[in-house]
Amino acid sequence: MPDLVTTAKTDVVLVGAGIMSATLGALLCRLQPDWSITLVERLDAVAAESSDPWHNAGTGHSALCELYYTPQRDGAIDIAKAVHVNEQFQVTRQFWAYAAENGMVSDVRSFLNPVPHVGFVHGAGCVDYLRRRWQALVTNPLFADTEFIDDADEFARRLPFMAAGRDFSEPIALTWAPHGTDVDFGALATQLIGYCTGRGMTALFGYEVRGLSRQPGGWALRLRNRRTGENRKLIARFVFVGAGGAALPLLQKSGIDEVKGFAGFPVAGKFLRSRRPSLTRAHRAKVYGLPAAGAPAMTAPHLDLRIINGQPWLLFGPFAGWSPKFLRQGHVTDLLRSIKPDNLIAVLGAGVSERKLAGYLIGQLRLSKPAYVNALREFAPSAVASDWETMPAGQRVQVIRQNKCSGVLEFDTTVLAAADGSIAGVLGASPGASTAVSSMLEVLQRCFADRYPSWLPTLTEMVPSLGTQLSREPALFEQVWSWGTKALGLESGAEAGVSPSAQPTAAARWAS
Repeated sequence: MPDLVTTAKTDVVLVGAGIMSATLGALLCRLQPDWSITLVERLDAVAAESSDPWHNAGTGHSALCELYYTPQRDGAIDIAKAVHVNEQFQVTRQFWAYAAENGMVSDVRSFLNPVPHVGFVHGAGCVDYLRRRWQALVTNPLFADTEFIDDADEFARRLPFMAAGRDFSEPIALTWAPHGTDVDFGALATQLIGYCTGRGMTALFGYEVRGLSRQPGGWALRLRNRRTGENRKLIARFVFVGAGGAALPLLQKSGIDEVKGFAGFPVAGKFLRSRRPSLTRAHRAKVYGLPAAGAPAMTAPHLDLRIINGQPWLLFGPFAGWSPKFLRQGHVTDLLRSIKPDNLIAVLGAGVSERKLAGYLIGQLRLSKPAYVNALREFAPSAVASDWETMPAGQRVQVIRQNKCSGVLEFDTTVLAAADGSIAGVLGASPGASTAVSSMLEVLQRCFADRYPSWLPTLTEMVPSLGTQLSREPALFEQVWSWGTKALGLESGAEAGVSPSAQPTAAARWAS
């Protein structure tokens, strides 16, 4: 192995060129323009793993249509998770509006498009659930614009592709949120990283982090160029690990106490996709159903309009798969190497408690394209197999958290940070990228507690509702929503994939 040939010092290292690192880098460039930042990415491009638009659903999770965020408990609808997820997305949306007004992103419509978010069910019992869910949510200002629809003619008017060939003798219902969006997190990450490099951030592509070790005042990172074999050493005061599925092994390499007991379970996926114009014209929404009985929440089927590189597509899925890799371009030994003495009990405990999940995955692995199309026909009875192709989705690593003498599999996003604030990372998946700003604000608060108070005025410019629950402040919600809608060109009548004619200028938006 070649000797280390290059040693450099930097204030901050961002590991991974996805939406999490891009967001944190952009925040730090505004807060501390004098700090040196180095981005390290093992692949040769920005957002080539989980943030790639083909590797995620692009929903911009805000709980408007994701029915699994509102479970029934003892016959009542629990909306706490839905409200929390929506609050997080409101924070993200405000930051995007600030970024648009301040030149941090140059082309909003390349990453953000207006697409209604729709919940869909059929059968009398499910219709009753959806109606009660809507009644529980619609009194909250974050969900006040949502409609409940159980009329067949209105269903057909709004969702022609799903109505074609449907037997409407079975009860059906929709919840329709007109202010949903489709998000290309890859395009957004590219613009934010471009903003950072334009302000002095160094980007090292094709370099893999092979080692992390503490040293006085920070961390030493050992890097290796995957193409040339060149070795580098970086000395950093702060390290953020935003490397998707690879975050857990890298945090384990650091040896911090906070990661002990955590493990990960990799889940792969597939979608059907179509770009046939007659279909994309007839389905202008993201429509989510209920997960199958016994299936995990993240597997809820959905039929989505996507806008990628300015072109409309339809995606349907996900269909689960499995691989021991923690990244699509990872290693088959990833899972095995992540099992340590401190997380073995959690892994074994989760294996016992998640037998239904294992059975579900085995069943999914047996499915072929005809079975995928049959599943699609529950949403769109007239679907024709030749209009659709199968494509792989991104690799996800679900968090396994130790719980007493067992392990619990979590379908959520978790921020881990060392007690001294010198290193942090993000684990988990959904709602994932949609919470990037909330998660990175948590990183700033936990890792830079001494500086955070002095950053608050700037952060409040970026996120005017910072520290406030908008669901309890309807007047403030209306102000920041209206501002964000204008800044992002999402006014009523805006078409998906059409760039705003001009960016609005900043204005005095709220009274003190």
